[in-house]
Amino acid sequence: MQPPGPGRVQGRPLTPPARSVAILLYLSRKYQTPEYWYPQDLQVRACVDEYLAWQHVAIQLAGNNVYLCKSLLPHFSGQPVETAQLERLLGKLTPGLQHLEQEVLVARPFLAAEQISLADLMAFTELMQPTAVGCDVFQGRPRLAAWRARVEAALGPELIQEAQKLVVQPRDPQEAQQDPQLVQKLVQLLRERLR
Repeated sequence: MQPPGPGRVQGRPLTPPARSVAILLYLSRKYQTPEYWYPQDLQVRACVDEYLAWQHVAIQLAGNNVYLCKSLLPHFSGQPVETAQLERLLGKLTPGLQHLEQEVLVARPFLAAEQISLADLMAFTELMQPTAVGCDVFQGRPRLAAWRARVEAALGPELIQEAQKLVVQPRDPQEAQQDPQLVQKLVQLLRERLR
């Protein structure tokens, strides 16, 4: 086993969700980013940190699973989306969405502060995945929908459009389709994850 080090916890590689937060924090510290992304005010920074720690299980995992169920699994398996499975996965995302709608966004316009922060950037990217594949998690949640509009305005339409293209149009799947064993393994892994 390798010793702990950058990108490793107890000798194991960090999972992609843990890496994404670590990368955001690293970049905000290394480069002279505007303070609102990761505020110096310790109380506000604690709110950003709190969201970044909470979102892994409440938003990110559930949102990613909805995306995988609705997009990648049907694409590679050739089977239609299993409605019951999709509803179950959306149900796992609902408590986190309700928390944002009914508690967090009642208190302030953004998730951690009066301005956009890394918490909003992370949440936005995670919530756009299910939305991009037709599961509008903002529908029926007016505070969350208004928050989305504020984040989009803060980021700018060009960046939003560029990011959405990457989510909606994943890299060319034809390479994987050429290897039936790889496709079968991928489908098996997706099904195990989505159980």
